[in-house]
Amino acid sequence: MANSSSTASSTAAFVADSSSTSSSTAASTTANPRETRSWADEADEIDQAEQSEKASAEPEIGSLQIDESKRVNNSTLDDPEDSRIEAVTSGDTLYKSAKRFEDLNLSPELLKGLYVEMKFERPSKIQEISLPMILTPPYKNLIAQAHNGSGKTTCFVLGMLSRVDPKIRAPQALCICPTRELAIQNMEVLLKMGKFTGITSELAIPADAANYIPISKRPPVSAQVVIGTPGTVNKWVTARKLGMSCMKILVFDEADHMLAESGFQDDSIRIMKAIVKASADCQVLLFSATFGESVKAFVTKIVRDLFVKDYNQMFVKKEELSLDSVKQYKVQCPDELSKVMVIKDKILELGQKVGQTIIFVRTRNSASMLHTSLVDYGYEVTTIQGALKQEDRDKIIKEFKEGLTQVLISTDLLARGFDQSQVNLVVNYDLPVRHESPSEPDHEVYLHRIGRAGRFGRKGAIFNLLCDDRDNMLMSKIENHFNSQVTEIASWKSEEDFENALKKAGLL
Repeated sequence: MANSSSTASSTAAFVADSSSTSSSTAASTTANPRETRSWADEADEIDQAEQSEKASAEPEIGSLQIDESKRVNNSTLDDPEDSRIEAVTSGDTLYKSAKRFEDLNLSPELLKGLYVEMKFERPSKIQEISLPMILTPPYKNLIAQAHNGSGKTTCFVLGMLSRVDPKIRAPQALCICPTRELAIQNMEVLLKMGKFTGITSELAIPADAANYIPISKRPPVSAQVVIGTPGTVNKWVTARKLGMSCMKILVFDEADHMLAESGFQDDSIRIMKAIVKASADCQVLLFSATFGESVKAFVTKIVRDLFVKDYNQMFVKKEELSLDSVKQYKVQCPDELSKVMVIKDKILELGQKVGQTIIFVRTRNSASMLHTSLVDYGYEVTTIQGALKQEDRDKIIKEFKEGLTQVLISTDLLARGFDQSQVNLVVNYDLPVRHESPSEPDHEVYLHRIGRAGRFGRKGAIFNLLCDDRDNMLMSKIENHFNSQVTEIASWKSEEDFENALKKAGLL
């Protein structure tokens, strides 16, 4: 990792990097209210167990563990050179940047987790600035935007672990995530980083109905850190199973979506209000790679009005959001069949030499169609979408993270936060559009999608498959939004053109 100095007392510019996942141990889960969503393949918060009046089972975090023998060591990654972020602090609190983790007054147990388990050497540039703002009294709220793969997870997980008093056997830190996959991934990081601390944790996510436990028969949550999805967390809070009186820190991962009208805004605000009522001094951290102007204004208002205290901010300039560590390409395809042929004959054939591939589609039907087409051609692919059983989703993620499968087709369920360092290729079979306005591209989701490749500054390539005038219009709007021209592949039939594209991306 890179190193950098800067003190954020009024305004500071800095760069980004670092984060890692993996761990073991079991954690409890339960179900959540029946709701429909318009993002990430809709119904992630729908609980199949509730349909038969059942609650949840206990997924094994150990079974979702990443095989360390297949990982690349992340301890000496470089920060993206262009990821400049402005940090604006409030009040008169002075923050000294942390050149070393020792500068943060962390416990010996936490330091051991960072060095021995996470294999970090020193804070990345984003962590140099953000961690002092998180860990310095009076623990001001933080609205933080930083690049995909920049180390945001490490920032808030370390923040949660450092604020917990191991002697108090009650929930003290809460992290809310939009999907079960992201919640599980964040729990893996927490268990690994906090391995030597003795701090207890529990998952609050939708699960299958294998083990029927009514919510009324659940014991109250005593775990010191809870990570979960908003519907399940709200259900626990409503049932008085998750107490808020000792809560010291609340984290929203992918906060822009959690507080957007099309996301989980109602659930998120209910959780915030419950915490304000029970523990008014609770620190709130809102992290995301993207914040649209309307969402940014709403988030700022919520933090200011609900928690009524000073807050700090970090935001990336819009024109600097696109990831230059990955090369973006667009491919003109005459029809749907040619899109399948491009994936089959060009991208997957060449992609076998460079790492894993994620193919994003817009709908569950597209996912099924593409899966069937590629399997019929003899390719081994797996597909994940929200209609699958929870245990099947977990199995698919586990196999992909362990490198047992190389190609994963996904709806936007995995567009945000999914961390797999071996992913070098991302294919947009369908460009993302706004649900409320299908003629408009979803710039934030596009950015999150391409952020699945080139994690932590590594090389990666993005292929956008365009089929008609509408696709070209959407691509043009994306280019204009990010002030970036996407390179066009000369011919969808030319293997040489695709090979040259991967060479320019540094993958061949």
